[in-house]
Amino acid sequence: MGKEEILAQLVEMSRALGLPERDFVMLAEGNTSALVGEDRYLVKASGFHLHGIQPEGFVELYLEPVLDLVKRADSGVDHVGDEAEVSRQLAAARVDAGVQLRPSFEATLHAIIYALSGAAFIGHTHPTAVNAVLCARDCQQVLEGRLFPDHIVYCGKVPAFVPYIEPGLPLAKLVAHILEKHLDAYGEAPKTIFLQNHGLIVLGKSPSEVESITAMTVKSCRVLLGTAAFGGPRFLTEEDVARIHTHPGEQYRRRLAGF
Repeated sequence: MGKEEILAQLVEMSRALGLPERDFVMLAEGNTSALVGEDRYLVKASGFHLHGIQPEGFVELYLEPVLDLVKRADSGVDHVGDEAEVSRQLAAARVDAGVQLRPSFEATLHAIIYALSGAAFIGHTHPTAVNAVLCARDCQQVLEGRLFPDHIVYCGKVPAFVPYIEPGLPLAKLVAHILEKHLDAYGEAPKTIFLQNHGLIVLGKSPSEVESITAMTVKSCRVLLGTAAFGGPRFLTEEDVARIHTHPGEQYRRRLAGF
């Protein structure tokens, strides 16, 4: 698939995630991206709204310089964590040096996820229903439970959970460590990454996968909030989750959904 087609799909996905009636983002919240080949990716420019975004609202970056920025910060190199320096180095990673748009400050987060996960598209949103749970006490425990079959089919067995940390480079560094631990523990990348007191990251092979997982995650959080009126959630057992996750019929449904 060529860059123009990938960009067109990214624009369509971003607009869908940004629809006001879906309540996934407010104003200029959230960011999206798509991998272009093995060494480049497109990411939303800072300050743009997802709803109604045009192709001109994305910046193409080289992956390696951004990954190097995260690695250098992780090794304690002086001044790398400074916001102005990070912005300068992200600007230097632009494929087209003539582009004046500033990449999203979360561009480092997207880069590290692509390097570790095998995803092709990423959607980072702040749905009200999801944040209602992420801003609650004991949110990690309840978000790790599975509530109904489609919750497993679309969102996988286990999400990744990231304790609150400052957005930008500190968040990218922490997500890198948590993703590595998740891969070691489960042998596959998560479909969802929950950021405490912040928002949701969805990893997909296609735009439709990102949209479907986001929508199902929002539904699961609404159901979770609804159970609070009746004594709290009753999660499926580990045996139920494992059976649904590997059931041939459910795997067939995943393929039909474009997973």
